[in-house]
Amino acid sequence: MTQQVKHTLNPDNWVKLHADFLFNYTISRISDRDLAKDLVQDTFFAGLKAMDNFQGLASERTWLISILKRKIIDHYRKINSAKGKAEIKMNFYTEGDKEGEWIEERVPANWNNETDKNIENSELNIVLEKCINNLPEKYAIVFRMKTILEIETEDICKELEITSSNLWVIIHRARTQLRKCMEDNWFKN
Repeated sequence: MTQQVKHTLNPDNWVKLHADFLFNYTISRISDRDLAKDLVQDTFFAGLKAMDNFQGLASERTWLISILKRKIIDHYRKINSAKGKAEIKMNFYTEGDKEGEWIEERVPANWNNETDKNIENSELNIVLEKCINNLPEKYAIVFRMKTILEIETEDICKELEITSSNLWVIIHRARTQLRKCMEDNWFKN
């Protein structure tokens, strides 16, 4: 029987050991550098407040990342509620020859860890962020939530008050536009 390591927290070293990693994690999900810095700082403050809840089952960095993920999700929720729910509800084709629903299993697979490693390439990341920022705002929010933050479809639909078929239409359109943008700005260079 293996004995599980009990991890500890050392907040005095958080900035030195984790700030760069957390910032890079955040900037790959939110393109605003100042906001990314604020979210990392908020993560450290939340970590200090929640130290009593740390059970030592995960490493210090893993625990901080889990706090940061919630901060990023909260940021997108705040954007959504600030923009107004009516703006998120999009007029999709519901009848005629373009009518249809997306089956979740048939949608292109999520990006995997290999892609995450490729995105760490700073030049690719810059082009990708530019392409995501050029998407319509609704597309960018849904794309980030589903593809980058890997939030469950049901949770996104509840949060944005859209149907799953609307979500998959948005994802498909976002990916199509991203593919075109990447072909024009990355692969042809």
